[in-house]
Amino acid sequence: SARRLAHLRRRRGAVPPAEARHADVALVSHLHADHLHIPSLARLAPGTRLLVPRGAPRAVPGLRRLTHLGVSEVAPGDVTRVGGLVVRAVPARHDGRRLPVGPHRSPALGYVLEGEARTYFAGDTGLFDEMAKEVGPVDVALLPVGGWGPYLGEGHLDAGRAAEALARLGASSAVPVHYGTYWPIGMDAVRPHEFHAPGHEFERQAARHAPGASVHRLEHGERVRLEVAR
Repeated sequence: SARRLAHLRRRRGAVPPAEARHADVALVSHLHADHLHIPSLARLAPGTRLLVPRGAPRAVPGLRRLTHLGVSEVAPGDVTRVGGLVVRAVPARHDGRRLPVGPHRSPALGYVLEGEARTYFAGDTGLFDEMAKEVGPVDVALLPVGGWGPYLGEGHLDAGRAAEALARLGASSAVPVHYGTYWPIGMDAVRPHEFHAPGHEFERQAARHAPGASVHRLEHGERVRLEVAR
């Protein structure tokens, strides 16, 4: 919910509604500030389970102050049960550190949630050869398609690589995420289309790479109920 993170400023999307405080579990994929924001996590309701990469509390001491939450450190392969939900941590191809330099390392993670359906939340990741094997069969894929800019390199998915990931995963439904909210300061005046385009481009690329999948491009606050074949 931060208005600014370092060189990034929030340009789209209202602050999440109060009901967003109430969740069975919150998942932190890695330690970068646009994925782990202590003031936002502090708003979660008491007793909420919070899964973070192993080593995160040492690298980000602010996590230790969140005593009203049930914080658990996880690594790839770890399984956590939350009510009727099974959450499995899986590897991601991304720099998981809080800062580019420093002694504290934590793995970047994705998560597979198994309940009525199997949902893959990729966090931030690049495309890697073992992705489908590590993730396993899933019904829904939540895939990052833009981050905070269009050319972020190997450890990220752009719209085209995200569509290729969808094809490899074989998910029947996909939701493009992680684009268009935070922009580098001043960039909206120079190349504003770069931050709106990834969701539409993912739809186009997915139609080519994974024609059997349904893509749901959601606006901020929009919801969709997915029908999963069993």
